[in-house]
Amino acid sequence: MSKTLFGLLLRTLVVLAGTAFLTFALLWNAPGDPAAAIAMARFDALLSQEVIDQVREEVGLNTSFWPAFWSWLGPLLCFDFGNSAVTGRPVWPDLWGAMTYTFPLAFAGLMIGLGVALPLAIFAAKRPGRLSDRIAVAIASLGAAIPAYWLGLLLILLFAVQLGWLPAMGARTPAHAILPALTLGLGVAASLTRIIRSGILEARGQAFLPAIQRRGVPEAAIGRDHIAPHAAIPVITVFGLELAFLLEGAVLVEVIFGRPGLGTFLVSAIAARDFPQVQAVVLLTALVFVVSNLIIDLLYRLIDPRIGERDA
Repeated sequence: MSKTLFGLLLRTLVVLAGTAFLTFALLWNAPGDPAAAIAMARFDALLSQEVIDQVREEVGLNTSFWPAFWSWLGPLLCFDFGNSAVTGRPVWPDLWGAMTYTFPLAFAGLMIGLGVALPLAIFAAKRPGRLSDRIAVAIASLGAAIPAYWLGLLLILLFAVQLGWLPAMGARTPAHAILPALTLGLGVAASLTRIIRSGILEARGQAFLPAIQRRGVPEAAIGRDHIAPHAAIPVITVFGLELAFLLEGAVLVEVIFGRPGLGTFLVSAIAARDFPQVQAVVLLTALVFVVSNLIIDLLYRLIDPRIGERDA
């Protein structure tokens, strides 16, 4: 087990290192003059070349790629994201403030998605191929086909404009989070419904189940001890990855609903070519992805120890 855990951690570190290098390289070689964009964002006025050159020197854009990369990577190993190229403030406090809006929103969307998908999938799997099953699959397919930005606009039009029940923009009260969370959650529910349904049907089709039923084992025990663990593996996969994907979806949803968070933080950083802030958001998203995958791999081995035996 320790060997397996070491391999998983090593793979996680390789992914994070590659993400850090590619992120820095892409931003460094992006078209345009980042010093001019930073100067415009900092002073909000047309500037002389002397001021732009001074900004270029201050933020370290007057050096070559490798010295700049190593000077950024060194503090990063100590979890120091550096200072904003525009404001000069440390990146981490502003990033943390954005995370306090985005992470609860993503978690609420995930809970809504699971709350909708689980009963819908169980309802569909009870009678596969029947009308109830086809209706559930059609609802899930429709939810997967609707883009988040369009669904968000539809919810704003219905619940904020037409009915006036919920606020559309901002994040001043808990009610402001309902429509964004619904937008995220309904999209998650579509994929979770299909995966949970497929997992239940596949588990029910196992060859050993008729023998267990003939022994007189109660259906509740069969579902708890045999069907649920088998169906849990694909569900855990999608559930963990959806949490990571929700952070990306929240970026777009926050912009639509005018909420503070990683979305507005990233958009403003890209517009200002604020490299430290952009790199911090990308690395944070990558960290959530790799940690989610690490947890999923460990849960696999707890649910089905044969997976660890095959790896060994």
